[in-house]
Amino acid sequence: MRILNSRPLEDAAALDTALRARGHEVVAAPLLEIHQLPDAELDLVGVQALLATSANGVRALAARIARGNKARELPLLAVGDATAHCAKDLGFSDVSSAGGDVDDLANLVRRQIVASAGPLLQAAGTAQAGDLAGLLGDAGYELRRAVLYEARTAETLPALAQEALAAGTLDGALFFSPRTARTFVKLVRAAELATSCQDLGAYCLSNAVAEAAGELSWRRIGVAARPEQAALLELIDAGAAG
Repeated sequence: MRILNSRPLEDAAALDTALRARGHEVVAAPLLEIHQLPDAELDLVGVQALLATSANGVRALAARIARGNKARELPLLAVGDATAHCAKDLGFSDVSSAGGDVDDLANLVRRQIVASAGPLLQAAGTAQAGDLAGLLGDAGYELRRAVLYEARTAETLPALAQEALAAGTLDGALFFSPRTARTFVKLVRAAELATSCQDLGAYCLSNAVAEAAGELSWRRIGVAARPEQAALLELIDAGAAG
């Protein structure tokens, strides 16, 4: 199949490789652009563990915490496997994966971290999904939210995506977040290409993503069995087989 990958450039490469290894062709269409905020406050005093809800948060942390700094040895709890792999690749030594979403991350914290041992620090963006602070606050944890990056939405649909939609050469599009799906809906309508999606499958990481994508008419909308990249790839494979 020929799949539109809407992930930011920083996250797209590994996914592109996995898709091509399964025999799919990829059309790059990054709909978010990641900008780190180097002047953002990062208070690590007394912190007992780091939390990451995205690989972009990990990259922003790594840019602020030099290799060799003791903070690189703090437990880092990641929302999913891709974020955990990114943390390991960037030199964080004690990494755990919740293998799911923000609720799963909160559950992992409750299993592994003692609330009374000190505050937690979340590497976050200006926009966030879920209420991690509320989930952990209710359980007695102190969470410091460090806003270290901003994800800016594209203003126009990338040219390659427009060409593929207009030519009818796509089989599907994949979406990892409601924000990305909403951006696609907005831009594809602005480009007057919304009807092109009627012949495509929309492959979505969660029900919330599918709801946002559902503002357009698709041939089918599929939701990954688990909110992680491996499950989304399985969904795409199933679509190809079908």
